[in-house]
Amino acid sequence: PEELKTADEIFLTGTAAEVTPVGQIDDMKFKVGPITKMLAEDFAKEVRKKPRASAA
Repeated sequence: PEELKTADEIFLTGTAAEVTPVGQIDDMKFKVGPITKMLAEDFAKEVRKKPRASAA
């Protein structure tokens, strides 16, 4: 899509991919930017937290 040409950074998300930066699509190259870095770090912190006991 045309939007890719103006993107500063691009990433994929998913259960296995978590937050994965995209470096290149066809001839368009992208750098890992501050938003992708922040999201990846925050996501990693959340999924590695120990679950709290529920009051059931």
